[in-house]
Amino acid sequence: MASTPCPGWQLISDLDEFHSRAAAFLHSAPALHTALLSVTDVLRTRGLHVYGEEDPLFGIRIGDDGARGPREATVTGAFLWTPPHFLALSPLSDAAADELAGVLADAGLQPGGVGAESTTAADFAAAWQRRTDATAAVSYPQRLYRLGTLTPPEPAPAGGARVATDADRALLVRWHGEFHEALGEKGAMGAGEWADARIAYGGVTLWEAPDGTPVAMAGNTRRVAGQVRIAPVYTPVRLRGRGYAGAVTAEVSRAALAAGADEVLLFTDVGNPTSNELYQRLGFRPVRDFTQYSFTR
Repeated sequence: MASTPCPGWQLISDLDEFHSRAAAFLHSAPALHTALLSVTDVLRTRGLHVYGEEDPLFGIRIGDDGARGPREATVTGAFLWTPPHFLALSPLSDAAADELAGVLADAGLQPGGVGAESTTAADFAAAWQRRTDATAAVSYPQRLYRLGTLTPPEPAPAGGARVATDADRALLVRWHGEFHEALGEKGAMGAGEWADARIAYGGVTLWEAPDGTPVAMAGNTRRVAGQVRIAPVYTPVRLRGRGYAGAVTAEVSRAALAAGADEVLLFTDVGNPTSNELYQRLGFRPVRDFTQYSFTR
């Protein structure tokens, strides 16, 4: 389906069209657009239905950004939706968020929630409630961090890091499941598909004990627009408190910088002081808070 004209917003079903029209805008602020950039990259490399059976939907906003006046033919906002997952939005003015809620509601679409920079997410959630019979509730407050000067833990725990391979697939599948079970949510894609996708480009690093037993993992997205995002970081419960998470995160960060990344990013749960303190000790600094809202009817 070609793009559908809307006042301000254009809905797009073709991934290549979205990528060509939104790329410059998304690349203009890679950190704030990290989720849209990484999801678009996965869709382009793994296929349109990697996140679910339904076709994804994309959108761009052209012109007036609600703050700096008319900007004809300039992209000033973007979103993507991979049902059954939440909408992912770029930062938007309150007017642009309200307008998008109206466009989607008028089209009869029913996303289960939204995730975005916190002000944008709150504006969209409020607009969605006004325009539909849905109730919005915060489901996951997050904080985006950017690496400043990497400060590896000293002393490092015994052992060392290595990139996961096909031989580690069963372990990655199991740890992926345990990680999301601890969060109380399903992963964005199936555990097997996730493991295959990450192994294909060396996207998971394991920390091994001296005897070769894996004790923690840290994943990373592919480099897009100069940025790499670390996710997930996981240590089995029985092995926590020994410095493995910090060591493997530091190694993934070091490797990303050595490979040419301009920015190394990660999200944390705002309500988890342990992880927030750990990443700040490693040299990560807060960028912006993000929030996910779930919608119920």
